[in-house]
Amino acid sequence: MQNIRNIAIIAHVDHGKTTLVDSLLKQTHTFRDNQKEMSETLIMDSNDLEKEKGITILSKNNSVKYKDVKINIIDTPGHADFGGEVERILNMADGAILLVDAVEGPLPQTKFVLKKALEKHLKIILLINKIDKKDARPTEIINEVEGLFLELATHDDHLNFKTLYAVGRDGKAFDTLPENYTSETPGDLSPLFEAIVSEIPNSVKDEDKPFQMLISTLDTDLHVGKICIGKVTRGKLKKGDMVSLIDEGNLIGTSRVQKLFTSIGLDRVEVDEVSSGDIVAIAGIPELTIGQTVTDPSLPESLPKIHVEDPTIRITVGPNTSPFLGKEGKLFSSSQIKDRLLREKETNLGLKIEQDEGSSNFAVSGRGELHLAVLIENMRREGFELEISKPQVIYKTIDGKVCEPYEEVTIDVGKDYIGVITEEFAKRKATMINMTQEPSEVTRFVYKVSSKNLLGVRNVLLTKTRGTVELNTFFLGYYPKEDTSVEQERPGVLISFDTGTALSYGLENAQERGTLFIKPNTSVYEGMIIGISTREHDMEINVTKGKKMTNVRSSTSDMSVQIDTPTELSLEQALDFINADELLEVTPQTIRLRKRFLSATERKINSRKA
Repeated sequence: MQNIRNIAIIAHVDHGKTTLVDSLLKQTHTFRDNQKEMSETLIMDSNDLEKEKGITILSKNNSVKYKDVKINIIDTPGHADFGGEVERILNMADGAILLVDAVEGPLPQTKFVLKKALEKHLKIILLINKIDKKDARPTEIINEVEGLFLELATHDDHLNFKTLYAVGRDGKAFDTLPENYTSETPGDLSPLFEAIVSEIPNSVKDEDKPFQMLISTLDTDLHVGKICIGKVTRGKLKKGDMVSLIDEGNLIGTSRVQKLFTSIGLDRVEVDEVSSGDIVAIAGIPELTIGQTVTDPSLPESLPKIHVEDPTIRITVGPNTSPFLGKEGKLFSSSQIKDRLLREKETNLGLKIEQDEGSSNFAVSGRGELHLAVLIENMRREGFELEISKPQVIYKTIDGKVCEPYEEVTIDVGKDYIGVITEEFAKRKATMINMTQEPSEVTRFVYKVSSKNLLGVRNVLLTKTRGTVELNTFFLGYYPKEDTSVEQERPGVLISFDTGTALSYGLENAQERGTLFIKPNTSVYEGMIIGISTREHDMEINVTKGKKMTNVRSSTSDMSVQIDTPTELSLEQALDFINADELLEVTPQTIRLRKRFLSATERKINSRKA
């Protein structure tokens, strides 16, 4: 194969990346007409969490053949919390399709992914997607994107990009904006394929030079062990050849290649030889990490390591210490948790893991609450029982000053909730950067706010706007720490007074004092949080108490107790909810909220110390 194009699909979350990849795969006859993939959507989102959340979490690559050109397509996440995946995977690309929604326009993650692509000098093809929407405004969007290019470009060549228009869902792209588009408008993705071939440089080069490849991702095979994946930057490699592993100029070791793979469609296919320009997988190197270089032993030169921005949020992860330890999971020891976290660290470059001195807990740092929540959710599904602390921002000392992370927040909200947004962000000491009126009577706010004061804002706004708000963030960097802490607004909580089974009678009394998180017949323990109070302070309630039996009957004695439907918090909502003196108990079956100190006596003693 002498013609290869390696292209990443980059965009803000939900602007249509994965749907576009579906159409690219289907229109190049990657599948047979009778294959199940021909009737599926979001084919690349194969992970269970991706299917449930409807977002891309892990970068994946596949290939299609157009005419005589092999096109390696890399689908990347669109959420800012998974920026580490984007930064890692762009090392394998020579160009990028920047997808922008024809209504929403460029949003925070659009800015992030474009910035990273331009830093690597990737050739960009702009694709204005969803032009069939009622409120589509493609001409205005192009002007907005051009402004973004002017802001981020560091070289004149960055401003030279081709623009196409598309309806990814219908599998159609156009060189010029069609008038009055409908689903009957003829077309396919040929204009996009032609643009990829003509605009994106051929990856094949330096085939006659010694082999060299940067490891961009890792995988595991049951038969051959670890597999490293990356783009071959020069040379060829055959099965059985010897290769050296280099880390920043230092020779780690030399190994024999056991197996070689390349992508054909969605499949990883074993081959005897790989060459420059292709994205390949190599088996046979026992110990390796992302960012190292695989080379020909005759010329052991290392490529620049992958740079990933530092984490901004930290949680503590440790073994479960609740009275229900071991009842719902199978993995709960500190050593098992440590092994799992270290395995995650190998492939999740945006993650940092450190063991707490003097305890069995681990400080786990990530790019955001969703980034950390996905890790916890994966671990609980694998059978782990965990104890999680409240997320905390990470401070840095820069030039002798303590600095904290700041973010740019973009909020889209209906006109009925403009006051809610301005009031909430005023409380959070945010600075308004811009406020504009968007189509469909939507107002867009842009704020600069510290990450510390942003914690928990998503759930607050979703509640206050009845779930209608759209909120996105872009990491701005570290700025000198200011005394801008937000006063705790959350009311107190309802705490179980005893251990046992929650009964309807006890819960009826509890719901008069707040909103419940549990239903009748739920097992509870002393110190477990069973609801949120209507008052500012915490309240202990005995929900295991039943109604005393008497011989006296009344006209209402046999009426059933009415218990409100309990509020169920997702993992991200629970992380937002807890305070510093509270913990999250996470098991394969349940997410429980609890006080750090379970007995009332311990809580009183420690509150006095505080």
